[in-house]
Amino acid sequence: MSTPPDFDEAAVGPGRRLSLLEGVRVLDLTHFLAGPFGSMVLADMGASVLKLEQLSGDSIRRNPVFFHQGDSAYFMAVNRNKDSIAVDLRTDAGQEILRRLVTGSDVVLDNLRAPQRASLGLSFEDLERINPKIVCCSITGFGSDGPYSDRPAYDLIVEALGGIMSVTGPVGGPSVRAGVPIGDIVAGLYAAIGILGGLQSLRTTGRGTHVDISMLDCQVSLLSYLAQYYLTGGMVASHQGKAHVSIPTYNTFVTKDGREIVIAANTEGMWRSLCQVLGREDLLDDERFAGNAARLAHRDDLVPLLQEEMARHTADELYGALVDAGVPAAPINPVDAVFADPQVLHRDMVVRAPHRGGGDFVTLGSPVKSERSPGEGFRSPPGLGGQTAQVLTELGFDAEEIAELRRAGVVNDG
Repeated sequence: MSTPPDFDEAAVGPGRRLSLLEGVRVLDLTHFLAGPFGSMVLADMGASVLKLEQLSGDSIRRNPVFFHQGDSAYFMAVNRNKDSIAVDLRTDAGQEILRRLVTGSDVVLDNLRAPQRASLGLSFEDLERINPKIVCCSITGFGSDGPYSDRPAYDLIVEALGGIMSVTGPVGGPSVRAGVPIGDIVAGLYAAIGILGGLQSLRTTGRGTHVDISMLDCQVSLLSYLAQYYLTGGMVASHQGKAHVSIPTYNTFVTKDGREIVIAANTEGMWRSLCQVLGREDLLDDERFAGNAARLAHRDDLVPLLQEEMARHTADELYGALVDAGVPAAPINPVDAVFADPQVLHRDMVVRAPHRGGGDFVTLGSPVKSERSPGEGFRSPPGLGGQTAQVLTELGFDAEEIAELRRAGVVNDG
């Protein structure tokens, strides 16, 4: 089993899929990150996901820097529990395979801009003619209409345009991107949510639908209350640093041993408990800090004072005392500490998964849990075209036809 250095293999159990979406067939035409992340969420919940790749495969199969049994770690991170078929959709024969696949699918997921979908016969109108009950979802940088609709986009672009970078970074700047590709990942999550909504709509109306996901829309939605502060009060938020714009006791502090700890003392009860843990009950009688509005008005007095008190304690001492007192707090964990956290391990967020090349690899578990739909174990990320012959047989192609498709370069079965 491939494991990171110093990792406790005994603490890692097998990954499990749920059966919540058992029977749902998803044709996944996406590549790179946003779409594959969304289809993996569906696969983890039990959907049957067939990854339709170009003959050379999803480009992230070759992404550096780490590999396991020939698969890039990047590819393995978002493509477990799927099958793969490799088809050249630019050929007439490839289009016939596509039509048969759509006929037997419940969902088609793509990350093609509208003109690309039309040129490949993948517009919703095209697919609806093949299967009137199909639920289609398209993830693009800017959506299927509007002045930017035909532009390509990447995570960095939509984080910038959507305002996320303008509020991320130390107070006063410079702006930084999020440490994880939230432009891609949030779009994938919204796609999965939209697909579930489309399937429910199908149940009630009997008709398919098209779900249009814009990465930029998704980033704008994340502005949440910062957007509402502007729309209601005209406040243009800037870099948040390690604090909260309106709650000074929702903040980050450095402890005696140089580690950072976050504290979210959001209520009057938590404020009282925080003062007690720090041995500063006198602050409770200080008019400058009597209520959150007063504490906000005197933030510049309060935060340095609290920092001075935090620096008298180690992170572990302070963390334990605050949790015992009912004050939400946590050390800022580096990645290796995340995967040693007892709650993370207990919730099976680090698991083993099989690999088709033999043995297991350690990977992330699924955050969606369900006691009544436990499903089955994780499956390996697919080899390129690993299920091509099997799928073509199920679509009605005989052995001679499959051999001819292979000779003609229409399909790749690894």
